[in-house]
Amino acid sequence: MKAVIIPVTPLQQNCTLLWCTKTNKAALSDPGGDLSRLKAAVAEHGVDLEKIIITHGHLDHCGQAGMLAEELGLPIEGPHKDDLFWIEQLDGDGARYGMEAKSFEPDRWLNDGDQVTVGDLVLDVIHCPGHTPGHVIFYHQPSRLAVVGDVIFQGSIGRTDFPRGNHQDLIDAITQKLWPLGDDVTFIPGHGPTSQFGYERKTNAFVADDVLAAR
Repeated sequence: MKAVIIPVTPLQQNCTLLWCTKTNKAALSDPGGDLSRLKAAVAEHGVDLEKIIITHGHLDHCGQAGMLAEELGLPIEGPHKDDLFWIEQLDGDGARYGMEAKSFEPDRWLNDGDQVTVGDLVLDVIHCPGHTPGHVIFYHQPSRLAVVGDVIFQGSIGRTDFPRGNHQDLIDAITQKLWPLGDDVTFIPGHGPTSQFGYERKTNAFVADDVLAAR
């Protein structure tokens, strides 16, 4: 598997173009905006885009996903259905933030334990609520790579002050679902630089092992 990060929208959200090197089939994770830039990246790498995958329903992550899917005839997979209310209000959220956005209906809602294929790649779906109730992450075990959206960042974690956010759910998702994947797993967050779970367990001010032990 290969993966390239393409920041999009004024919020600099990390859209990830990932593809199977054997089949050249590709997916875009969280194409929230700047569709011309995303299509140029697909062309630059010469891959065959076959689907869109979504971690959660926030504007910067999926505001233009439906538009891209409609234009290119692509299916959308994800997030978990608990984020339906976020996706249904994308038009209004876009207007509020001065960003073009359109609600959509995914072709497939995802649940914990599901798998998503990209060419011959198999991505494990892990439901990680807290930032939003329907947030999922995508994990490719052979590459030790996870696309985690806004669950965790280098040095921080996702906000939980949005509607139906839950701080304890987020902490539990990180410690009970992400940490067991292994310290050596590299993750692509929704914003900012990549990191590894092991590094965050040592240094993250919110979820480092010693921080949580002192609570």
